[in-house]
Amino acid sequence: SVSPGDCGVNLRLRAALDGALTSGVIMNDGLRTANLIPLGQPYTALGYTFVGSSTNVSITPSFLTVTGNDAIVDWLVVELRSNATTVAYSKPALLQRDGDLMDTDGDPYLNFPVAAGNYYVVIRHRNHLAVMTGAALGLTVNPVLLDFTTITGNGTNAQVLKNGIYCLWAGDATGNGTLKYTGSTNDRDPLLLAVGSTTPNATVPNVYDRRDTNLDGVIKYTGTANDRDIILT
Repeated sequence: SVSPGDCGVNLRLRAALDGALTSGVIMNDGLRTANLIPLGQPYTALGYTFVGSSTNVSITPSFLTVTGNDAIVDWLVVELRSNATTVAYSKPALLQRDGDLMDTDGDPYLNFPVAAGNYYVVIRHRNHLAVMTGAALGLTVNPVLLDFTTITGNGTNAQVLKNGIYCLWAGDATGNGTLKYTGSTNDRDPLLLAVGSTTPNATVPNVYDRRDTNLDGVIKYTGTANDRDIILT
């Protein structure tokens, strides 16, 4: 059922982040268990411009105390586009370990105050490559389910298939929309600079940072669970 006041269109979404799906089919919530997930959406500070929604969006602290499959993995951005390039409305949302997206008011669907119609749906994350539906989806006030974990998005290899689940590609440590291991504006050098170019075995713990590509709260260049291998792979 839809909460009173959620007019416009509503959408249930499922997605997965490559960096957080270390094994099995349930993502890890290392950022949450380390108390690193901010209460306020982080994307405005990272340079993203929301269309329609307020930038002053935050969540109730109790959301971050939930454990198990519904525990919060991280913040995402969801866009509705009237065509493949024009954003009609965008808003922050929360990703749970089992792949469900939750609205910032706690609803298990996302509300967009736009007219019913056909929209492309885009999911963004701060250090993963974005994904978009291959075609426009008919949306109304009654929420339909769009499951990006079972379909691949628009484009060739738009997502990575991991453990039978389609995931957003991890490793965009620069946030420029490209995964690159060597050369100018690559994603590897920022990791090395973070830990120290002369101390590659060092780590930077307890951070909420784009360079933490596997979302465990630590920037790590070498060794087990490092953030560099994801970019190389």
